[in-house]
Amino acid sequence: MGQPEMQPEGPPQDGRGEQAARPRPGDLTGRPLPLGDWGEPAARLDELYRWVERGALHTAAWYLADRVWKRRCARGLRCGAATGAVTGVALPLLDLTGVAGGIAPWGCLALLLAVACVAVDRCFGLTSGWMRDVATAQAVQRRLQALQFDWAAESVREVLGPTEGTAGEAAERCLGVLRRFSEDVTELVRVETADWMGEFRGGCAPVGVQAVVFPGSGRPADAGGVNGRFTVPPHGGARPNMPRQRPPEPR
Repeated sequence: MGQPEMQPEGPPQDGRGEQAARPRPGDLTGRPLPLGDWGEPAARLDELYRWVERGALHTAAWYLADRVWKRRCARGLRCGAATGAVTGVALPLLDLTGVAGGIAPWGCLALLLAVACVAVDRCFGLTSGWMRDVATAQAVQRRLQALQFDWAAESVREVLGPTEGTAGEAAERCLGVLRRFSEDVTELVRVETADWMGEFRGGCAPVGVQAVVFPGSGRPADAGGVNGRFTVPPHGGARPNMPRQRPPEPR
């Protein structure tokens, strides 16, 4: 009787595990850096610029496509809320004036429908969602336009001849421009995601304004302590000066 064949450990080989792990075509995921030969730095830098530009255009297109269905649903809910509110006010007035009798209870149902439409829009964040999508897409496009002018300036500088530094320093400067742009786009996406998460926490202040920490600036939380409480000064530190009390005058 032969021994059973040993099955290799790891994910299934039928491809279903790999297919399930792959990101969907519409997701904003990381992309592999295109590999190439640095024997020709100019061509290689141009390839990297095209790669970064395509990524930014894809990000802006994703946000503009994501806001379409949100805007349609939000407009439908807003129209339903407005129609329900007007109907809820008009039906009791018609019943009160005697134009139509017995329709006042339907006004309460119309008002309930209006409140339900507003609650659904508020709960799923449809109106605020498509507004965030438009704002993020416009921010990415503005940053991309700045990159295009910066890259054109670097290209003109290389054509006219480097006035300072070597060719290696010029290539490093171009890579720095592309890296800063990629970090800015990633930060815009992160801030929008933080705002989206903040809607489910019930916060009044936008999370994106509080979460962005620029280089060279201190954290806002350090100034006021942890969770809005002032921290206790360490032992051995200078104690605050208290006002001295005057001794009682002798009688």
